[in-house]
Formats: sequence, C-alpha cells, structure tokens
Amino acid sequence: MVESSGHRAKRRSELPVARSGAAPASKTSDDAMIVFMPSGRRGRFPIGTPLLTAARSLGVDIDSVCGGRGLCGRCQVSVSVGNFPKLGIGSVEANLVGSGELEARVAARGRLIDGRRLSCSASILGDVVIDVPAESQLHRQVVRKRADARTISIDPVVRLHYIELDSPTMEDPSSDCARVECALEAEWGLKRLGWAHSARQSLAQILRDGAWKVTVAVREADCVIAVWPGFHDRTFGLAVDVGTTTIAAHLCNLASGEVVAALGAMNPQIRFGEDVMSRISYLQLNPDRAADPTAAVRATIDELATAATAKAGIDPTEIVEATVVGNPTMHHMLLGLDSRQLGSAPFPLVTQSAVTVRAHDLDIAVHEGAMVYALPCIAGHIGADTAGVILSEAPHLDDALTLIIDIGTNAEIVLGNRQRLLACSCPTGPAFEGAQISCGQRAAPGAIE
Repeated sequence: MVESSGHRAKRRSELPVARSGAAPASKTSDDAMIVFMPSGRRGRFPIGTPLLTAARSLGVDIDSVCGGRGLCGRCQVSVSVGNFPKLGIGSVEANLVGSGELEARVAARGRLIDGRRLSCSASILGDVVIDVPAESQLHRQVVRKRADARTISIDPVVRLHYIELDSPTMEDPSSDCARVECALEAEWGLKRLGWAHSARQSLAQILRDGAWKVTVAVREADCVIAVWPGFHDRTFGLAVDVGTTTIAAHLCNLASGEVVAALGAMNPQIRFGEDVMSRISYLQLNPDRAADPTAAVRATIDELATAATAKAGIDPTEIVEATVVGNPTMHHMLLGLDSRQLGSAPFPLVTQSAVTVRAHDLDIAVHEGAMVYALPCIAGHIGADTAGVILSEAPHLDDALTLIIDIGTNAEIVLGNRQRLLACSCPTGPAFEGAQISCGQRAAPGAIE
C-alpha cells in the first residue's frame, strides 16, 4: 500500500514535537527538553514520557526487537552529564526516572551494560541529553576511510631478533636479562639496551618455555619491549587518525608495510559537542567531567584495535607500535592534556612536540610493551593530522609550489615548497554537518530515502 503525501503530512502533524532542527515548542512547567546524540534530534515532551516514545516521535532509530516490552535489551542508551550551552540545557542522570524491576531483570541476565538505561523503561523528569550508542542504533552509520597505496621505504621502529642462549650453570649464573643482552650484542651488534618493565616481568618464563630460544623485539635499537618463545616473525602497528567526527584505524604489517585491516567508527565525543569548540566549552563548563571525553575516545580506539586484529586473524598482543594523529583538541583529549586554553586566543598548546607514551597508559589493550607515538601539533588549530599530511605528500622536498587542502570537520590548508611552508585552518563542520541550521541532518542513513 502506498501512502499519499496528504496522509503522511497529517500523520506527521500529529507527532507531539517537531523533528530535529525545527523550532521546539514553548517551554512549560509540565514538559522537558530531550536531545538525542549523535543525531542531534531534539524536542519538548511531557514529564513522564518514556525515552523510546520520544525517540520514535523524533525519528531517532533506536533498536527494539521486543517492541518496548523490556525483553530484548537492545534499546540501551546513556545520559550525557553536564552543561550544554549550545543546547541551552543542563543534563543530569536524576532527570530520568530511577531504574526499576524491568531493568533489574535485564541486568540480571547480563544484557544491560553498566551505566546504561533501557529507553523503553526510563522516563523523563527534566531536561536531558541522551547518547544512543552504535550498537543500539537500528541503522548504523557506515564509516569508511581508505588508505591510499604509496611507495614507501620500510624502516620499522620495532625490529625482531631471534637468538639462542645457553641456560645458566653454576659456572655461569648470570641473569636472564644479561644473557639476552650479551646475545643481542654478539649476534646483532646491539649495545647498551634498556628494557620495558613488562618485558622484564615476563622474561624468565618465556626463556624457559622457549628452551632458551627466543625472539626479541627491540624499539629504536635501544629498548627491549617484547620477547616471544621460539621463532616469531611478525609484528604489527596501528595507525590511527582521530577526527572530530570519525576515527580511522589501519593495521599494518611492520615488516612489509601491508595494510592488513582498515576500520572506522564515529567519534563518541560527539555527545559532548558536534565540533571542537563545543567540546572545549563542555570542558570549561564541566571541569569535573574532563576525563569523560578522553575515556570515550580511548575506548573506541581500543575497540577498533580489537576488531582490526580479529579481522586480520592475529592476536592483539602482536601490535607493538601505534601512531596517532588528530587536530590539536583531539590530540590533547586523547593524551589527557588540558585543551580548555584552545578555546580562546592565542590558542596555546600544552605541548608542540611529539609525544611517546605506553599504549596501556592510554587504555589500549595491545602488547604490554607497545608504545604510542603522537605526531607533533603545528599550532593551536593546526594539528598532528596536518603534520601527517605534510610528511605523506612531502611538499617540503619539492621545488614545485604545492597546495594541500584537508577538508574535515575542521579544514587545513598548506601551501609551499622546499623553501617555505605556510599553513592555516578554519571550521568547515558547520557547513557540512548541519551545525546551527534550522532544518536537516548530517549525511547519514535517512538523509535521502
């Protein structure tokens, strides 16, 4: 049956609120504002309205196989806590009805993630911002960021060295570390090596499991970061671009340079603001919640690393190196650096240098000894992602005048050659992603149907 346009118009007019972007109904003491992220759809609803009902009225696609009976546990959402000046509201968990018996039963079956609510069970008591996680979305956004094939010189920062050792004797009771160091110097010419503490911790058992034949991973020819029993001939690196809207991850074979898996995901920080200035404003207004955007982006990178290794059929512990880029705000938030000062002139960075930190310090579950290298930012709003583009395109090595344009939520332009490079940036998200517009939505399923 085909529904006429007249019937469609009539049915839409019966919805309690307008769709995203339209002017919300006037505020009364008996209603509250609700905003769903990442879609940004919002409206006012009577106190006591279930979240799922509000979502359906706004066209927010929350999955619910059981039709809102609290059986499937698929309609999970979470409350984004804090003050949201662009939305004109403050959001707290107390603005939802407390958990009841229905959610307790779903939680008892292990289907309700800690900190989340069932949208079919939770009703609104006041203004609230709701985050709909990807797994609860009926139509998930597809994120693809392809890695262009390039001819590169392979010179991995982590190299593997197979060695065979003599076991300790009464005549030679030297330590396990000393034996490895002597063998690496004798067979590979590596001297004065340091050790990652995790490599020391596991060394004794690995040497004995491997019958004193082991493969050692050495980073930058000066630090032992991993040891495997027997012969081990492959290691992997993870390259991550933390964009304001999307995060792209590429899993690479460090020996061959081959990209063995590539995945993307929406940046979950969108719940704290659609652009960098909104997220900085969130931190300025909610200093006690500064860890939340950092935890969100780190969790997504960890999920991408796990998914990429599963796709490639390797163990996550074979990832021994990671490189990350991002604009200055994303760079600082990932590293847990204070980015509030980037919201006002002269936009000073906490650090303009490259940063190297343990992967486990960023809550990325790869090899214990793996390090994460964050490229340096160039200026307050020209970040490590631009540095990565310059290194890739290499205009600084060419006589020809080159113009490079990187258009994302923020756009950067680089102009120059081997004599001089100039760079600048400006926000493009408002134009491409619907910020401050009166109607419409970002490019997602449903934008065209």
